[in-house]
Amino acid sequence: MNFKNLINLLGKRKYRTTLLLSIILIPAAFCILVPYLWMLTTSLKARGTTGLPPYLFPNVFIWQNYLKAWQAAPFVRYYSNTAIVAAATILARILFASLAAYAFAFLQFPGRNLLFLLFLGTMMIPFQATIIPSYLIIRDLHWFNTFQALIVPRAVDAFSIFILRQAFISTPRDYLDAAQLDGCSHWQSLWKIVIPVNSPSLVTMSLFTFLFAWNDFLWPLLVANNEQMRTIQVGLQTFAGRYQTEWTYMMAGTVTATLLPVIFFLVAQRSFISGMTRSGLKG
Repeated sequence: MNFKNLINLLGKRKYRTTLLLSIILIPAAFCILVPYLWMLTTSLKARGTTGLPPYLFPNVFIWQNYLKAWQAAPFVRYYSNTAIVAAATILARILFASLAAYAFAFLQFPGRNLLFLLFLGTMMIPFQATIIPSYLIIRDLHWFNTFQALIVPRAVDAFSIFILRQAFISTPRDYLDAAQLDGCSHWQSLWKIVIPVNSPSLVTMSLFTFLFAWNDFLWPLLVANNEQMRTIQVGLQTFAGRYQTEWTYMMAGTVTATLLPVIFFLVAQRSFISGMTRSGLKG
């Protein structure tokens, strides 16, 4: 077999592989998108037209459903509360997780590996096992219906430390040695060298944190049940209780609640994939 025939064979194999993946992934992607498409079209249907027989696309698009849904519940307040909690949680995790990841990646101290394993071990403890002690602490601090109750217990996360530590250890050691020769402290090395080099991993960690904070339901339900402090998921549940049979309004509220995470993921998709690769979490 000459070189030209080998190239043609490899090209054909690559073509067949791409075709096979397309045949498998396109229907899978369609099955994943259909529920969201159904939710979107249902939110634009006329009131009382969501029964049997089911149909996907409405004859007339009723955009007023979104206005009525937003007027029926304080969604602006729910959005702002959730955005504040998500932003504060992301900033706190960037600070604390970066410090811990830098220590686990570059500093030498007794018991470093054992302590890191203990941190990883906390990831196997379900949230339900710690919810009662956390609730009692919030009660004793009189933090009910405050942003502190929604943010502080989520400020530190072992998974965020793990992602950043796995990314930090791939940073060339020569960069840090050169920085130390120039008189940089560990703090300066972290924020001027390690963080910029591993910015995709920070985006990945921030995206995970944002999705977690945006979709969190149980903890905000327990510590922030006041109307002015409800997050978007708790607010949606309350809204659904008011409109159990008004599917158009319910779907309109749900679409608005999922819009921001979808936009955030689409904007940060490239950095997210790069960060997953750097942190060693790829499949």
